[in-house]
Amino acid sequence: MKKIAKFRLDKGLHRLGPGLITGAADDDPSGIATYSQAGAQFGYSMLWTMIFTLPLMAAIQIVSARIGYVTGHGLAANIKQRFPRPVLLAIVGMLLLANTLNIAADIAAMGEALRLVVGGSAHVYAVTFGLLCLVLQVFLSYATYVRWLKWLTLALLSYVAVVFTLHVDVADVLHQVVHPQLVLGHEVLLVVVAVFGTTISPYLFFWQAAQEVEDVNAGPEHPHPPAEVRGHLRRIKWDTVIGMTFSNLIAFFIILSTAATLHKAGITDIQTSAQAAQALRPLAGDFTFLLFSLGIVGTGLLAVPVLAGSAAYAVAEAAGWEGSLSLRLEEGQGRGFYGVVALATLGGVALCFSPVDPVKELFWSAVLNGVIAVPIMVVMMLLATQRETMGTHVIGRQLKWLGWLATGVMAAVVVAMFATL
Repeated sequence: MKKIAKFRLDKGLHRLGPGLITGAADDDPSGIATYSQAGAQFGYSMLWTMIFTLPLMAAIQIVSARIGYVTGHGLAANIKQRFPRPVLLAIVGMLLLANTLNIAADIAAMGEALRLVVGGSAHVYAVTFGLLCLVLQVFLSYATYVRWLKWLTLALLSYVAVVFTLHVDVADVLHQVVHPQLVLGHEVLLVVVAVFGTTISPYLFFWQAAQEVEDVNAGPEHPHPPAEVRGHLRRIKWDTVIGMTFSNLIAFFIILSTAATLHKAGITDIQTSAQAAQALRPLAGDFTFLLFSLGIVGTGLLAVPVLAGSAAYAVAEAAGWEGSLSLRLEEGQGRGFYGVVALATLGGVALCFSPVDPVKELFWSAVLNGVIAVPIMVVMMLLATQRETMGTHVIGRQLKWLGWLATGVMAAVVVAMFATL
């Protein structure tokens, strides 16, 4: 029976593609820190953000995936073809900066989380995690690498388990979801931008588009018949919706668990995932603490390669290099691509030893993602609605409406945040 269950789970995971990995990578240690801060500071009143952002997040990720599949090129390659070079350089530069900062925050959180569980040096663990992620990306085949990433998504279920170890007032939760008790001001808007930025993140756009290209290149090289293209576009839609629903459900549970414990205990200033795990220990017990901590390590192992990989795809496409996780470094292929992976990963590790406050680093990396997401989303929507780029597969009215709504909402929240400074 166990073998049958494992076979069915493996088969189900095999049918899911870039959408599942992209959604799971969204709940990285930086995201966990942001969601923990939202729950600790504002209680159940921030749960609405996960409901509100789900259709917007799914729509914009479907747009990025469709661009990758239909054109056979990643986002940076398409931007290079259709927009002036300064636009390309600005977007790729912002992505590389944001991703390196995010990698640093994630690796530091992973090291600290493991130190809390087993003792030892957080810096040694951070270096080890960084090197492990780098080696796996460079030396594993694409198929093997993606299979491991899919299994790592199960680490996120630890945050669902955490909630079941707590006493939660369901009626109060539902009331706060529908009628959040918030007074709009700079602090609220700052957290909303951080939550939106870690939920609708630029690196996810580049990663999912590039993974659709990888999947196309891994398949047969003959032209795809229209029926097959339509079928694949439907697969993209459902794969992405499932992945984003999974992502936001986990985030919902993280906010819920920290709201039910830390906020109710009057602990409202939690800005790192490891700090959230440590604060949970005396309130919810050792088992909850262990689940929360190990979840940070598991999600970090999933997210760091996605962050470094998305930066490498973007830089390689902008520079005109060959860029793919299928390239073999020992055969002299993809040196530029893997060089960017190494630069982003090791740059993140190096930042762990800098005087930059990791507490601020985690939260502000989410805010930075929220700010730079806006121009990238505008460019993506323009690409997806151009027949010169998408041919007969330009996005439909509903997806176009949702995509521009997501872009407008992100822009409005960022403007409101700066206006209340």
